[in-house]
Amino acid sequence: MDPCPFVRLTVGNLALKIPVATKPARSVVHPSSSPCFCKIKLKNFPLQTAVVPCLPADSQAADGQVQSMAASFHLSKTDLDKLIGKSLFTGKLYLKIAIYTGRRGTTCGVSSGRLLGKVSVPLDLAGTETRACVFHNGWITVGKDAKSASAQFHLNVKAEPDPRFVFQFDGEPECSPQVFQIQGNIRQPVFTCKFSFRTTGDRNQRSRSLPSEQSSTRGWLSSFGSERERPGKERKGWSITVHDLSGSPVAAASMVTPFVASPGSDRVSRSNPGSWLILRPGDGTWKPWGRLEAWRERGASDGLGYRFVLSPDTSAAGIVLAESTLSSTKGGKFVIDLAANNTGNGRSTPGSSASPACSPRGSGDFGYGLWPYCMYRGFVMSASVEGEASKCSKPAVEVSVQHVNCTEDAAAFVALSAAIDLSIDACRLFSQKLRKELCPPQDLQPY
Repeated sequence: MDPCPFVRLTVGNLALKIPVATKPARSVVHPSSSPCFCKIKLKNFPLQTAVVPCLPADSQAADGQVQSMAASFHLSKTDLDKLIGKSLFTGKLYLKIAIYTGRRGTTCGVSSGRLLGKVSVPLDLAGTETRACVFHNGWITVGKDAKSASAQFHLNVKAEPDPRFVFQFDGEPECSPQVFQIQGNIRQPVFTCKFSFRTTGDRNQRSRSLPSEQSSTRGWLSSFGSERERPGKERKGWSITVHDLSGSPVAAASMVTPFVASPGSDRVSRSNPGSWLILRPGDGTWKPWGRLEAWRERGASDGLGYRFVLSPDTSAAGIVLAESTLSSTKGGKFVIDLAANNTGNGRSTPGSSASPACSPRGSGDFGYGLWPYCMYRGFVMSASVEGEASKCSKPAVEVSVQHVNCTEDAAAFVALSAAIDLSIDACRLFSQKLRKELCPPQDLQPY
């Protein structure tokens, strides 16, 4: 499999030093009493927002001591061609950053932050598909009056190659589609998917290509809640198996906890989410790789909440790799990115900005998470998710090359993307009907 060229443009190591004026002025804010933030913009990409740590004015902190990731932009070959082409005809390309003092958000419709200054960093992205490039690393003077005592803003802007495998479902996951690998204009089939309903008489998710390990596999699914029967409205028993072109199963996603309407409502609640087990073949049977939980958020957002936990076995503490919200109506992107902070665009990553990238937040012994989880660094994967308003969902999946060592690795991410896409339907309000493909054959009417 040949990867597609991608470039990751990152903005990090942010810091701000604001001098304390001898006479108080409206434009000067003491760093100890006011938070700061910035808005980061690259051409037509979504605006990203990040908190800016404040340092004492006399701080001698070295560049390497300020460590955090503020924003990242993922540029495909098409994105690069457009940005480079625009810079050729319209002058230099710039990354624009506006720095504000005060809290983020609005009060009575008016922005709460006060603009301190703006910074523009020139970018030359030509050749960054094959080599890393640092565009700026250090302090910049910001403020209207550069002659007097002005604020100092520190940042690091760099681009580095981030090649990825790109996969595209040829149809909705519940329609058992083929999955193509995309490279430029070339579409090559690499997997097939089989959607099915796991019934009470066959919960062990066996495949003809794997040895029959009924008791072992039943044990896995039972321990994760698949045997639980609940009264009332529920959606249960969905599964999707990913096969390679020879017909051998290489990954699976199995709904192990039913999606059940909370008492007195028609929605799946955060306190009682449904869940999927992502499985990989090993030693003649299925072995768990991760667990995806999903629910329907309340409030104005009315989104799909999700949490993906890496869980190698039932005895180990799970490691949260992704936790965020997608629009139930419009959809969005499911992203696992262990280098970037939450940018406010529906993407988030575990842990604080000071946490090591290879040590995502865990529910148990933190040290346990250092191995084998440290293999998951930086960008891991993303998957497009269509919302309820879409007529047809064909998920597109991007997986970083560094996380794919075999066919089963890629297939596991494909199965995960199918599970998050199907969760949009599983978390649909129970007052709404499901498509016939998602209803068990014996049910004449959807739930």
